[in-house]
Amino acid sequence: MSVVTVEQRGAISIIRINRPDKLNAISSDVALELQVAFEDFERSDQRVAVLSSVGARAFSAGADIHDLPDLWRAVPGLGCKLSKPVIAAVSGWCVGGALVMAMMCDLLVATEDAVFSYPEARLGLTFGLIASLVTRMPHKMAMEVMLLGRHLSASRAYDVGFANEVVANGTHEAAALAMAEELLGSAPLVIAALKQLVNDVLPTGPVERMLATSQALAAVRESEDFAEGAQAFAEKRSPRFQGR
Repeated sequence: MSVVTVEQRGAISIIRINRPDKLNAISSDVALELQVAFEDFERSDQRVAVLSSVGARAFSAGADIHDLPDLWRAVPGLGCKLSKPVIAAVSGWCVGGALVMAMMCDLLVATEDAVFSYPEARLGLTFGLIASLVTRMPHKMAMEVMLLGRHLSASRAYDVGFANEVVANGTHEAAALAMAEELLGSAPLVIAALKQLVNDVLPTGPVERMLATSQALAAVRESEDFAEGAQAFAEKRSPRFQGR
């Protein structure tokens, strides 16, 4: 069974982490499959994505410490650049890397029992992406979550502007789908333009900048032009670059 499922409801894609027995922890396979799901969504005619999970106990317990992922692959907008909106539908625990994923979504719906937590300082490990939390909520609140590891309730997340809506337990996907339906009434080009403009305004953290540089260099390194250039050099001829 796939650890990530995708369901289409009209022009809305529901992308779910499917490891309820492991509290939807993000393993290497989960990260890779989420990256593919977001890439497929971006290439498709789908208009809005809802990021959710199977089961009510946890949106996700964060990175699987027994199978550490390349977490950036799972993060909307980092593993794949997205011009379309993504809505996080959070129920139960949202921990560590999952908090980063929720943070990077455009909109967020949380159930009353949702709890946001970033315990990495107590575990002795961080991927660094959480630094951008200070651009999504007040600085002191973000530092309380990161440095003290204190839990952030759904109501407090709403109060500090991290969550758009707090809904009854079990209704998070329905609420996110209702929000997605609202978005379908807006012009896609305007939404894409506004999303890009907002991304240009929001400060990016050092890890995000490092990833963008690494991805740009990897695209060149893995290009057909590089293969052609190396072959042309070996054959002592002029290369025939195609720009791909």
